[in-house]
Amino acid sequence: MKFEVNKDIRELFKAILALKTEDECKRFLRDLLTEKEIKEFVNRWKVARMLDQKVSYEQIEKETGMSSTTIARINKWLTKGMEGYKLILKRLKK
Repeated sequence: MKFEVNKDIRELFKAILALKTEDECKRFLRDLLTEKEIKEFVNRWKVARMLDQKVSYEQIEKETGMSSTTIARINKWLTKGMEGYKLILKRLKK
């Protein structure tokens, strides 16, 4: 999957990498995103973690309210994406 990193995206990456604490992260994300957008990110991350733990789509749908289509898309990114999910899941298991 191709993902073009332009100057503006690189600036966002720098900003995220500059965050040092959970409080800084909370404050930055809340200023950057709406509560609804944050909840969407949270649910996608939760789905990725559940898929990594081999939880069924049905159970994930029940717990998150996400559609099976969205769950399948996240699973595709988890298994055939740029390995960002895999990288962080592995890192957080240590």
